[in-house]
Formats: sequence, structure tokens, C-alpha cells
Amino acid sequence: MNARLRSEERRAEIVRAALEVIAERGYRGASLAAVAERVGLTQQGLLHYFPTKDALLVAVLKDRDRWDAVPATQWRIDLLASLVEYNAMRPGIIQTFSALLGESVTEGHPARAYFTERYRQVRESMASVLRAEYGERLPNGLTPERTAPLLVAVMDGLQYQWLLDPESVDMPGAFRDFLALLGEEV
Repeated sequence: MNARLRSEERRAEIVRAALEVIAERGYRGASLAAVAERVGLTQQGLLHYFPTKDALLVAVLKDRDRWDAVPATQWRIDLLASLVEYNAMRPGIIQTFSALLGESVTEGHPARAYFTERYRQVRESMASVLRAEYGERLPNGLTPERTAPLLVAVMDGLQYQWLLDPESVDMPGAFRDFLALLGEEV
């Protein structure tokens, strides 16, 4: 195995370990030393792959986006319901994403710009999904642009409620109920 491939595999292993540590402790509580220990490196060894904690965080977020990547032109309302069901099978990933999102609202957080841009893109994508399904007005009279932030808020809000009380919150079922409010047959 060549050195470049070994380096890429090691980076991927570090990113997975960072995801676990962040899920357990949150970004602020996660240390490079804890991540390094989990993969059998010294902190100095970890810095060879990721020179800062912020660089590692960005790698974690980008990796998560690669797992969920679906071209914006391929999203449909029914696929959104499938995404919610899929997320219900990945509590660790959802917990990490939610923890980072919550922390990122503080001034100066290294993921703030990432989440700000991500949400801009997601709202735009959801408006396109809604427009493809309903045209310029939904059955409730709202435009896709006015409805898109509500759709995203419901998806994320359900994730938080489900993470806190998974026995009481049927995340996929509640999302299907929301789609019914939009006028979608479920």
C-alpha cells in the first residue's frame, strides 16, 4: 500500500474518531488528545494530519455531508420522508450534527460559517423541491420560499426532540404528518 493511500485511510480513521468524541462530549469538550488517544496517536502525531482542531471539525462536517449527498435536482418530497427515516437509524451521526449545530450559534465558533452557508443552500434546495411539487403556491397559499425555512425547521426540530426522547417521538411519523399539513398525500 502506498504512503498516500495509508495517509488517506489514517485521516478517515481520525475523522471517524473525532465524530465519536464530539458526539460524546460536544465540540468544546472534545480534545485533540482524546481523538489522538482513540486512534493510537500522540497529539503531535494527530497534528500531522490535522494542524488544528478547527481543521478536524471541518473535515468531520464535510465527511458527514458526503454521506448524505444527493444532488439538489434529485430531491423530492417523498425522498425527504425517506431521509427522516434514514436519520432515525443513525442516532450517533444526528447527535453529533445537532450538537455542533447548537454550539455553532455562538460568536466565533469555527463551524458557524459552515452552518450558515449550509442552511442557505438547504433552504434554496427545499424551495426547489416544493416548487417542483406544488408550483409557485402551495395548497396553503404560501410560496416555496416562505415554506422552505419551515420545512427545514421541522426536520431539525424533530431531530432534537427525537434525540431527547426517542421513545415518545416518532420522527418519521411526525414528519409525514407535517407533509400532510402541506397538502401532500402520505
